[in-house]
Amino acid sequence: MSRVAIVTGAARGIGAAVAQRLAQDGNAVAVVDLDEAACSGTVQAITDAGGKAIAVGADVSKSDQVAAAVERVAAELGAPTILVNNAGVLRDNLLFKMSEDDWDTVMSVHLKGSFLMSKACQAHMVEAGYGRMVFLSSTSALGNRGQANYASAKAGLQGLAKTLAIELGKFGITANAIAPGFIETDMTAATAARVGVDFEEFKKATAATIPVQRTGKPEDIAAAASFFCSEEAGFVSGQVLYVAGGPRN
Repeated sequence: MSRVAIVTGAARGIGAAVAQRLAQDGNAVAVVDLDEAACSGTVQAITDAGGKAIAVGADVSKSDQVAAAVERVAAELGAPTILVNNAGVLRDNLLFKMSEDDWDTVMSVHLKGSFLMSKACQAHMVEAGYGRMVFLSSTSALGNRGQANYASAKAGLQGLAKTLAIELGKFGITANAIAPGFIETDMTAATAARVGVDFEEFKKATAATIPVQRTGKPEDIAAAASFFCSEEAGFVSGQVLYVAGGPRN
C-alpha cells in the first residue's frame, strides 16, 4: 500500500538514500531539508525512477516551520504516516572548548527537531490508525570523544523512540531508532578534513577496526529504515538497531 513519508535532512547523505529507498518501496516522499532548493537532486532521483516526491524547506527546530511543512505535505501528498527523523548537524569539540551555542545547536536540530516533527505527524498517524516513526541515532550514543553534544542528543533520541513506542502503540504507531556506525557521507568526510586526514585513508583505517572489514554506505541505513517503515514491522517497536558492521563500531 502506498503511503506518505516525510524524511528530514534528506537533501544528501543518509537522508537522501532513505528517501529514495522509501520511494522505491512505493511511498510518496516529502524530502525535507533546511534549504528547499538543495532537495532538488533527491526529488529528481525519485521522480526519474518513477516515484513521487516533493521538496520542502523547513528548519525542524522551529515549531512554526514544522507545522507549515507538515500541513503542506498533507495538502500536496496526503496525510503523512511515515516519519524518518534524520536531520542533524555536527559541532564537535572537547568539553572545555565546546561553546553553549555548540551545545544548543546540536540539541535543537537533533532532539527538539525530532520532537516537533513527531508531534506534528502523530496527529495524522493517530487519525489513520497507522504510523511508522524512525529516529536516526548513532554509535556515538555510547560515548565518543569530542562529541558531548552529539552523543547526548543521539542517546536522547533512543529514549524518545522508546517512549513514543509506549505512548503511541495503541494507535497502530511504531517508533524505532537506527544507530549507524561509520557511514561514508559528506559529514564523515568533513570530520576527516577537520582532523587533517585524507578521506580514503580515513575510511581504510576505520574499516580495519570494523568486524565486517568495510565502512558503511547510506544504502545500508536505508535498508534498515525500509524494514522499520514497512507494514510487516508492525510488531517491532521501541528498538534500537545498530547498523555498524559489528557490536559497537
